[in-house]
Amino acid sequence: MDDDALDRIFKALGDPTRRRIIDRLRERPRQSLFEICALSFAQDGATLSRQAITQHLDMLEKAGLVRVEWSGRTKLHTLDAGPLRAAVGQWLQTHL
Repeated sequence: MDDDALDRIFKALGDPTRRRIIDRLRERPRQSLFEICALSFAQDGATLSRQAITQHLDMLEKAGLVRVEWSGRTKLHTLDAGPLRAAVGQWLQTHL
């Protein structure tokens, strides 16, 4: 894994909203944008716009932490923890 990939992963994890999205996708994979928005409001009581959550999901996808699949016209999001495990392992191996 190159330094750019490591930077994308750790930057994606730097935001608490993205970490909460990751937690929700870990608990229940294959969620639509609507489901993620609804759970965000139900669990946090905070309203984030669909656009804001879409931007967070895009960053997580670019970091390789979220996989996307289509079910008809619905885009479903699933956590992919593999890149995170690899990044942490590589970082720890080179920095400890």
